[in-house]
Amino acid sequence: MSMANFDKKFYLVREDVLSDAMKKTIEAKDMLERGKAESIGDAVQKVDLSRSAFYKYRDTVFPFSSVSKDRIMSLFFHLEDRSGTLSKLLSVVAGSGCNVLTIHQTIPLMGRANVTLSLNTAGMVHDIDSLLAELRKLEFVEKVEVLGTGA
Repeated sequence: MSMANFDKKFYLVREDVLSDAMKKTIEAKDMLERGKAESIGDAVQKVDLSRSAFYKYRDTVFPFSSVSKDRIMSLFFHLEDRSGTLSKLLSVVAGSGCNVLTIHQTIPLMGRANVTLSLNTAGMVHDIDSLLAELRKLEFVEKVEVLGTGA
């Protein structure tokens, strides 16, 4: 990002409201980063995007995971109160490469507990979306939300 962008406002926007060109730009950038395309021309051709649209959006749209790297992230969970659930949850988090900084758990009421984790995501193996998907698959996790990110 150029220095001129520091005075601009930034927003976190849900994917379904982005234009097709913006989504394809993100996809093309990802292909280039992962070596799935040899050049910008190759990437835009693979995602069916014009080169001009790519250049228009390449420095303005970013996946949430690229913005949140090397940061602290707070996650909120609503869990079923069963023996070993926190241990299993922490095992998935540790397996992702995150470092747990803080844990806050409420006293379980009516078979449910709230847990808030603060994580250092600098060592993550995959992106945050992959971690969230894996956490949501756990049968005892009723809800998981990103509360915020910060340096």
